[in-house]
Amino acid sequence: MSDTGAPGSHDYRTVASREIFDGRIVRLRVDTLTMPGGGTADREICGHDDAVAVIALDDRDQVTLVRQYRHAVGERLWELPAGLCDVEGEQPVETARRELLEETGLEARSWEPVISIVPSPGFCTERVHVFLARELGEVGRPEAQHEEADMEVARMPFAEAVEAVLDGRIVNGIAVAGILAARASIAGL
Repeated sequence: MSDTGAPGSHDYRTVASREIFDGRIVRLRVDTLTMPGGGTADREICGHDDAVAVIALDDRDQVTLVRQYRHAVGERLWELPAGLCDVEGEQPVETARRELLEETGLEARSWEPVISIVPSPGFCTERVHVFLARELGEVGRPEAQHEEADMEVARMPFAEAVEAVLDGRIVNGIAVAGILAARASIAGL
């Protein structure tokens, strides 16, 4: 039996990496890593741009949600307005401002970070930054394309959104984490 050292002390080194797909949204690669106790193992990695999501909370404590078709699961899901950090040099809060406007026609004067999460760390590089947007104003939604053209925009009392997370009506992981983190932040936890 090989001595692997104390648990949590192994230095996982990438000794080889090969790209197998480079698409518009994802990049796929296989990394070969050193393993505790010797040897190597391959890990499939999905490279994905970071993203943002927005909890847009109005002065009546209603949150703006979007409902859109997600082909990977074959369902229409309630989600937070969100999008990819795919503009070179754009800070996440600026991406959040842009996505909120594009998806809902809203602007916000007050922005605060709520939580950053890594939704699928076992295979994906994506990190999602969730912001709380307040002091909302309607400026009109730009013309939408693709799935966004079929996107439903609705407001829901924030307390009901928390209930919808807990009873399974909202299942999008980013929305779940964002809504619960915002609830804790608002409560001062």
